[in-house]
Amino acid sequence: MKIIKIITIFFVLIFLSSHSFASETYFIDMRKLMNQSKAGKEAQEQLKKKLVSEDKKLKKEGEELKKKEVDLISKKKTMSEDEYKKNINSLREKNVAYQKKRASASSDFAKRRNKGRNELLKAINPILKKYMDENNIKLIVDKKYVVMGTTSIDLTDKILVILDKELKSLNLN
Repeated sequence: MKIIKIITIFFVLIFLSSHSFASETYFIDMRKLMNQSKAGKEAQEQLKKKLVSEDKKLKKEGEELKKKEVDLISKKKTMSEDEYKKNINSLREKNVAYQKKRASASSDFAKRRNKGRNELLKAINPILKKYMDENNIKLIVDKKYVVMGTTSIDLTDKILVILDKELKSLNLN
């Protein structure tokens, strides 16, 4: 009889502890927060515009270099060998500078994207902390680490509404 009471108490405690732990654990979709929030969308648009304008400039410069190369090759027979080598070396230097500009633009884009992501994460963290404190939540997990869960413990849409109210835009400059 004593063993049955101990086993019963043991199972009740396990059930209560697991039930209370599960009710204090939620998940959010960080990717959705970052991509669908007003600030996230605006930052993506700014980055896209900057990328498109840089790409146009670089394509134009690349086409001009190709045109100069074709022109130089067509004039090869009319030039002296020294003049041709001088022009080829000049064109190669311009091409190297062009490749450096492309790499620099790509690196700059990646830095701006990371800066925007980090600023958005910095803005999300206090919102999550405040929401956790107000709603007595012990743990919030990113959705990508959840194997299975019911939608009732998904806080993404609630946090998205709060984020849109508190953060209108990001400064990426």
